[in-house]
Order: sequence, then structure tokens, then C-alpha cells
Amino acid sequence: MADDPRPSLVERTLTNLATAWREVADGASRSLGLAPSGALSHKGQDLLDLMRLCLEARGGEVSARMRAAELGQAYLELDGAGRKRFLELLAHEFAVDQEAVAEGIEAFGAAEDEAARLLAETRLRQALQPPRLKLLTQFNVLPEGVKFLTDLRADLLANLGEDPALKALDADLKALLVSWFDVGFLDLQQITWQSPASLLEKLIAYEAVHEITSWADLRNRLESDRRLFALFHPRMPDEPLAFVEVALVEGMADSIQALLDESARPIEPGAAKSAIFYSISNTQEGLRGVSFGDFLIKRVAHRLASELPNIKLFATLSPIPGFRAWLTRQPADVLLAPMTEDEQGGLRALAGDDDLAVALPAILERPDWADDPVTETALRGPLLRLCARYCLTTREGGEPIDPVARFHLKNGARMERLNWLGDRSERGLRQSAGIMVNYRYQLDDIEKNHEAYMKEGRITLGPEFRALTRQLRGRWLAA
Repeated sequence: MADDPRPSLVERTLTNLATAWREVADGASRSLGLAPSGALSHKGQDLLDLMRLCLEARGGEVSARMRAAELGQAYLELDGAGRKRFLELLAHEFAVDQEAVAEGIEAFGAAEDEAARLLAETRLRQALQPPRLKLLTQFNVLPEGVKFLTDLRADLLANLGEDPALKALDADLKALLVSWFDVGFLDLQQITWQSPASLLEKLIAYEAVHEITSWADLRNRLESDRRLFALFHPRMPDEPLAFVEVALVEGMADSIQALLDESARPIEPGAAKSAIFYSISNTQEGLRGVSFGDFLIKRVAHRLASELPNIKLFATLSPIPGFRAWLTRQPADVLLAPMTEDEQGGLRALAGDDDLAVALPAILERPDWADDPVTETALRGPLLRLCARYCLTTREGGEPIDPVARFHLKNGARMERLNWLGDRSERGLRQSAGIMVNYRYQLDDIEKNHEAYMKEGRITLGPEFRALTRQLRGRWLAA
């Protein structure tokens, strides 16, 4: 889009939050004798004093809420350096009391009977709880407090560096968010063109896979043969946590440009045979590591199966974001392995270089290679086989090196097929030479595939992907 909605969206959200908290914080200044909101310098000592006031628990629950609002207001008014200092104070000054932990361990070891051990265990557990947990939890009761803590963690992730105290703070905050964002608390909602404009604006800003280029583009993605579902938390009712875009089509989709074509005529949902999940976005950086996508896909698949019994196939059309980068790191013998001699000769002739480790990346750097029939034909077979190798290549621990593959295989999908030039966008060509992959979710096999992958590291392949890998046997893939 010509105007990026992200800055204005974030700015408006922070302004609304700051206004709400300023009203609460001004009450704190009158009731508790604190400086009026905005009058503090918010330097290190001021912040430290505010944090200690929040932990003193003077004046009861209402006063504690006011002090938390004052502290939150102080944080919102800080610049980037000030926020980093805030996080460092929280991490270093309100960590676990190591002397108390050592004493607790000693008392537990010295306990002579079960009653003494249980008492020592309780005290040790209390000693292991850092004071900052109580402080962080106080924000939870404020208006938009859960959203504030989510954004606070996003700031923290941007400032982690190698500081072990900040990493410990992140572990504490993540644990809180994991407990608050348990999938049992989440609501699944369908988003339509009639949904509030403020929510639709957020979808445009948060789309992370295939950019929404205009309001017309968004409306196309909400047509009668499209579905968009999002997960919400009751304490963040206006903020989608994750959303998935679905196309209702006749068969297995092989081109993202065809799916997103605004001029294509919609089909009747009752005539569709397939539901294609073509974009899954997590929207909150502060919830990194708190996974919603697996739950979202399964919930949506079961909902569509119930509402549209004519849908028999559930699959994704997914990017392969690391393939091109992986390809450039491979030596010539890896690149040669899946190619016939004729294919090798054709690529060398196209590039004018005998070294395929140089020739292949050079061809792919040409901006028009996908539109040239000769070059496209010469690349198709070799790149599809190399991409199959990439998709099945594992890192230490046995999981695929491709993050999208790890996500869907863990969810119980099977690797169905590769699609040549499935994404002709500049981004798609740059990331994966335009190749996309279908992961298929067979509802009756999801749990079986999940168990096979998690317990045995076994990747379930569909017939077309299996046929492609058979071409590689005897070269690099074991029979």
C-alpha cells in the first residue's frame, strides 16, 4: 500500500493506552502523594523508586493499581534508551534473592522429617519467585494491561543481547504470557468485510506472508469463496493474536498469484472441494514462542468440515523461505548430485561458467529468468529435486532445517508436493526460486502423523513428493 498503516496504528494504540493510564495515574498522585503524571524525570532513581512503591503494597488493591498505572505511564513516555534502562532495572534489581535461595536449599537438605521438608520446600519455592513477577502481574489488572505486557516483551526481545539477567526476565515474562494465553482461553472468530474497520486495518498491518496491497485486495480476500479466521483473547478483544486466510477452490492450489487474482470470478462455496490455507500470521511480536498456529489450523479445518461437508481436501500453499539461501551455501558436488549430465551441460551453457556453484546462483540472480522459456525449462527439474533435498534435510536434533516444514509436520500434516513457480513475486523468487509446497491435513491422520514425527522423526510424504524423492535415490537419499 502507498501509505504503511503500521506506524499510525502503533502510535494510535499507544496514545489510547497512555490516555487511559494517565487517568488512573493522576488518581495515584492525588491519593498517594506522588508527583503528577508526567512530572517525574523518569531517570534511573525515579523508576527504581516507582518500582519499589509498586511492591510495597501500601493502601490496598486500589492504591496498588494506581501505582502500577503510574509506573506503566512512565514506561510509555520513555524513549528507546529509557525503556532499555527500565528493563535493565527490572531484570537486575528485582531478580531472585540468591542468598535466600541458598538458605532455602540448605534448610531443605537439613530437614529431618517430612513436615520439615514440606515446609522447607514451600519456603524455597517462594524464594525462587523473583519480586518482579509480582510487579509484572500488577499490570494485568489495568485497562489494556495484557496488551501492555505483550508489547513490553517485544521491547525486551529487541534488547536481550547477551545479558543473562535480561534473558531471565524474558523467561519470567514468557511464562506469565504462556499461562495467560492458554488456547483454552482463546476465541475463534470469522472476519468479514462487515467487521469493524479498525480490525480490518490491523489485518492489513499484520499480514506477514503475502502483503495486502490495498483495500480492494483485502476485500477480495474476504469474498464469498474466501474465509479469514482469527484468534482473540478476552483481555485483548480488539487485537487478533493470529489469523489464517483460506481459499475455497476445486483442487490442490499450485499458484499464489492465481489464488490472489482480484479479477478471478468467485466460485460458489458449495461447489468447492478444497480448502487451501495460504497465509498464517502471528501478529504479536511479544508472544514469540507462544504458538497459536497449530491450534488455529486444526480448529478452522474442523469448523469448515462441519459447515461445508463438500470440502474433502485441506491443504496449505506454503512458502519455502530458506531455499535460495541454502542453495548458495552448497558446494558443487551437492548441486551436481540430482542432475543428469545433459542438465549440467545446459546450465553451464546458460551461465557461461563450468563451475555450477557459481553458474546456478548467477542464473537465479537474473531478474527475468522465470519469464524466459529456455532458462525456466533448464532449471525446473534440477531445482525441484534440490528443493526436495532441502525440505528433507535436517538440522541437529533431527528436525528439518526449514521452519515452515517444522511447523506443519509437527502439526500432523504430510508433505504433499512441490509447485514450480508457485510464487512469481519478487519476494518468492528471491526466497525460494518461486517454488511453493503443499502440506496436506488429512483430518483422520493428523494425530498419527504428529506422533510419527514427534516420536520417530518420520516425515509423512504424499505420493507426488514421494515420486520426486525416488528420482534422488542412489544419489543422496537412502532407499
